[in-house]
Amino acid sequence: MAATGNKSSLYPTVYKGDRGNAQRNGSENGAQVDLLNPVDSLAQDVSSTAVLMARPDEDDLVGEPQEPDDRGNWSGRFDFLMSLLGYSVGLGNVWRFPYLCYANGGGAFLFPFVLMLILVGFPLMFLELSFGQFAALGPAAIFDRICPLFYGLGYGMIAVSSMVSLYYTVIIGWAFLYMFRSFASELPWERCHPDWLSESCYSYLQADECKAINNSVYYQNICYNSSQAFDLNITELAKNKTQRSPPAQAFFEKDMLGMSGGIDEIGGVQWQVALCLLLAWSLTFLALSKGVQSVGKVVYFTALFPYVVLSILFVRGITLPGAKAGIIYYLTPDFEKLVMAKTWVAAAVQIFFALSPAWGGLITLSSYNKFHNDCFKDSLIVGVGNILTSIFAGFVIFPIIGYLAHELDMPVDKVVDQGPGLAFIVFPDVVTRLPISPLWSFLFFFMLITLGMGSEFALLETVMTAVQDTFPHLRQKKTYVVLCVCLLGFLGGLPICTEGGMYILQLMDTYAASWSVFAMAITECTIVGWIYGADNFIRDIEMMIGRKGTHWKRFFTVFWKFITPAVLMFLLFFNWIQYNRMAYAGKLYPVWAEIIGWVMAMIPIVLILSLSIYKLVRVPDSKSPRDRNFIGRVRRLLRHSDKWGPASKVPKFDLEEVQADGKTVTNPGFAASTTTRI
Repeated sequence: MAATGNKSSLYPTVYKGDRGNAQRNGSENGAQVDLLNPVDSLAQDVSSTAVLMARPDEDDLVGEPQEPDDRGNWSGRFDFLMSLLGYSVGLGNVWRFPYLCYANGGGAFLFPFVLMLILVGFPLMFLELSFGQFAALGPAAIFDRICPLFYGLGYGMIAVSSMVSLYYTVIIGWAFLYMFRSFASELPWERCHPDWLSESCYSYLQADECKAINNSVYYQNICYNSSQAFDLNITELAKNKTQRSPPAQAFFEKDMLGMSGGIDEIGGVQWQVALCLLLAWSLTFLALSKGVQSVGKVVYFTALFPYVVLSILFVRGITLPGAKAGIIYYLTPDFEKLVMAKTWVAAAVQIFFALSPAWGGLITLSSYNKFHNDCFKDSLIVGVGNILTSIFAGFVIFPIIGYLAHELDMPVDKVVDQGPGLAFIVFPDVVTRLPISPLWSFLFFFMLITLGMGSEFALLETVMTAVQDTFPHLRQKKTYVVLCVCLLGFLGGLPICTEGGMYILQLMDTYAASWSVFAMAITECTIVGWIYGADNFIRDIEMMIGRKGTHWKRFFTVFWKFITPAVLMFLLFFNWIQYNRMAYAGKLYPVWAEIIGWVMAMIPIVLILSLSIYKLVRVPDSKSPRDRNFIGRVRRLLRHSDKWGPASKVPKFDLEEVQADGKTVTNPGFAASTTTRI
């Protein structure tokens, strides 16, 4: 049955009474059915039996249902919510946000952080969740249906998730190694061991033991008695604290990683790191081998347990001496930072990396949802939860940093380090000063493992969903697909386990998910907001979650078409403008390494462009002469394919409400104030 007016064929009409008379005479003999107010109890496969006494003909239904045995679904709504929370709340919330907050105005940084969530994070997150849920497809297949010309966009997202998962799992392997080394009466990084010490290594435990021997002086890992210290002027030299480095730093860089002098000195594989990497991939295989149902159960633990540990560490942290100074530093606003573009870019980048839009994970996770799941509510819950988790993590970390500054007699801003340094150097050093230090070390690194695994599950599920959507016959061999992906991931992570692996990790972290992600998000907004049409997409969303108000529709229309792409364009160009040569540990990366980094960043863009060219070359000739030239081919590929539509069988309907006898004819299975049964 064709739609009336200029509506899409996805939105025809279910009429009251005789269908033929209704078509001939309009609303006098037939009233349209309002199907846009679903309640939560609505089943996955909606049919018009809730409206009509008899089941309608297949001609009155639209949609391409995905059979549960074919693709799979979340076994419950909270499985999806926990998976989404585990994906969004990761390692960056613990080590990246506190650093950015203290480096960009303290409490003042919260304002651009929240604003960027509204301008960029939430609109993109809701777009992708509703996008994947509507079609029940991962990024590899969904763009081929909504805009065939840009179907390579999905593969670009998968490329980003694949590259990130390689080094992300190595970081989880580091956390495993630290956790295992915590099973000791004395943590191995409490002392400067001869095997990996440096001249600047300074152990407070050894210094206290040395001082207890007749006021001897501890300097450069040697305990001098008072007479030797006086003769050699050691006492004054030992007071210089600027050249001290904690044993945890030497343990991390020399004992665990065996860091070389640069990326051009790769060296051999560190076997202990490689074994922990194998363990991380093995656990990932066990969690994902049975599909999303098994993941949905595991993520209840990986998503919620970190909050238990964070709460324990928070209570312990605020009782430490110097904790107040750390909290004050964390919350003290420096409003002068707000006039700097760098602060706003840092806030937007953190939101982008926290919620991970344009990585493919959000589309993948939502593609296993029930068709009428309230993805708008899920977006609100996870978006707000992510912000609150980041803020709470700051209250956990900064009391500990304040305590460390108190112990070292140093300013707070000289203690904080960025990235792995905060998680694998600063905190391990702090726990050596706490009672029962092995317990606190175990809890912290076990928390890092659960945080990392929650995000890793979603990254790998994105890759495996792409494989299964591209090759549907492999859905029946899910275990073998997971095994192959995990094996390739382990082999791909081995170079990062070498002596030069830290330099490789920093290179991948800088380029793998950098400006190319912004470019893909802009393209995604263009496809949904302009090519397919924001109004059409909102109608699709209303099929799933019910009719929304005018202001709600205008909000997302304006953001998807104008505001969010404009902010992303600013981020993209600012990233290019502020480009600097990479350096780590004071060593500048060679030009060839920079080129490799740019190649990694270009992989998603090359995939999009090359697959677009492939589509243009392979598109069948049109019967219309005006569509046979290049412009005609582009025009045809910009239109959504015939397969685009809802993943569930739903009754055909029109969005125009037609009144019959003063009342709207409404499906009783949907919420409404007045209902007339047909």
